Amino acid sequence: MLRDMLRVLLGLVLALPVVAGDLQVGIGRIKITPEKPIYLSGYASRKKPSEGVKLDIWAKAMAFQDKKNGKVVIVTTDLIGMSRQISERIGAEVEKKYGLRRAQLMINSSHTHSGPTVRDNLETMFDLTPEQKAAIVEYGNGLVEKMVAVVGASLGDLQPAEVTVGHGTGTFAMNRRLAVDGVIKNSLNPTGPVDQDVPVFRITTPAGKLRAVLFGYACHNTTLGGDLFLVHGDYAGVAQRELESANPGVTAMFMLLCGGDANPQPRGTYELVEKHGKSLAATVSGVLAGSMKTVSGPVRASWQMTELAFAPHTRAQFEEELKGTNWFKQRRAEVMLRAYDAGRPVTTIPYPVQAFRFGKGVTLVGMGGEVVVDYALRVKKEFPGEDTIVAGYTNDVMSYIVSKRVLKEGGYEPVESHIYYGNPGPYTEDVEETVMGAVKRAMEKLGRKK
Repeated sequence: MLRDMLRVLLGLVLALPVVAGDLQVGIGRIKITPEKPIYLSGYASRKKPSEGVKLDIWAKAMAFQDKKNGKVVIVTTDLIGMSRQISERIGAEVEKKYGLRRAQLMINSSHTHSGPTVRDNLETMFDLTPEQKAAIVEYGNGLVEKMVAVVGASLGDLQPAEVTVGHGTGTFAMNRRLAVDGVIKNSLNPTGPVDQDVPVFRITTPAGKLRAVLFGYACHNTTLGGDLFLVHGDYAGVAQRELESANPGVTAMFMLLCGGDANPQPRGTYELVEKHGKSLAATVSGVLAGSMKTVSGPVRASWQMTELAFAPHTRAQFEEELKGTNWFKQRRAEVMLRAYDAGRPVTTIPYPVQAFRFGKGVTLVGMGGEVVVDYALRVKKEFPGEDTIVAGYTNDVMSYIVSKRVLKEGGYEPVESHIYYGNPGPYTEDVEETVMGAVKRAMEKLGRKK
């Protein structure tokens, strides 16, 4: 009798139509490979433009819409990073064309060091001819058009979907800040802090067919060095390629998390970039094949702007730099002195923090700049109880964003890197609390409490 009843109930369940979750998802993608030689960004050692393409680079978009028409869009790019000027232009055009507020659009960059220089972002590290500068401006203008188009493509593709999230563990990120005789060197530190988490979003049709994958990792895309001059998405580009090759018709998207003080190890060759990319793709595939948690609506977005303060500096300081023999410091000094001449010395810089929350289960935090791992660890610790994913390199990459610990230790990230970013640097000692204050305000607007 009981068996007969169970058979009837099972038959009724199997006969039910497939019902989608309460989210719709749309996907868009567009190639952003430069069509002509252009300076590749990330390494100041490069003295000439690119010489070809080893792996195409892309901008990809994933739009989410809930039952009440709440929307957010995540855009990933195989680029060194967005400048505020470029992302603001994109945001303004997206709002004008599609009615999407700036808070609803999150733009993340993989920080590949084999991608084109983006206007206003690390341009000061190169001694460019007028023609080379023009190529960067032209690429940036075209990039704005393509980014707006890919957002539109994702919004136009919205359809019922099942969204799930899971986590894997990476293997090749290593902390790169090593204390040698009391001085921090840019070198391997196997015992230094690192975040090996690999969060994975799986997007399927209501019938279970895979449509897209969004995954992240906290590690610089610097497997390839400054001695190479071919456009390439580094390990993140390889991982996306591998996932798409293994799943025809699927779009794979990569987000860079808080990897400001982590490098892939080992590094330096195309063979190694293939190894790391395939390793990460295998990790993602393992997550997709396992048990994952359902992601539901509503979707909500918040946005916070704050100002990060630089340590006090003087005009005389940069006048001395200008007299020196270090070309990079001279270039930085020229930028700073122009600001002094205009009566607006650079004392602060705008800093964006963004957050998307899906139901009461998953929150994605997007932080500007090259964020060190301390922030991801702190945010996840202070906001427990939900799946919290913390990404750096989002919306604007204006500098390294260092914690109080890293600032106190000194070294490349808190001090020397500002030379190449054209900032006076370093930040004041309250930088971590200022950043975390913006994070907390963004989280509180979404109902997340400490």
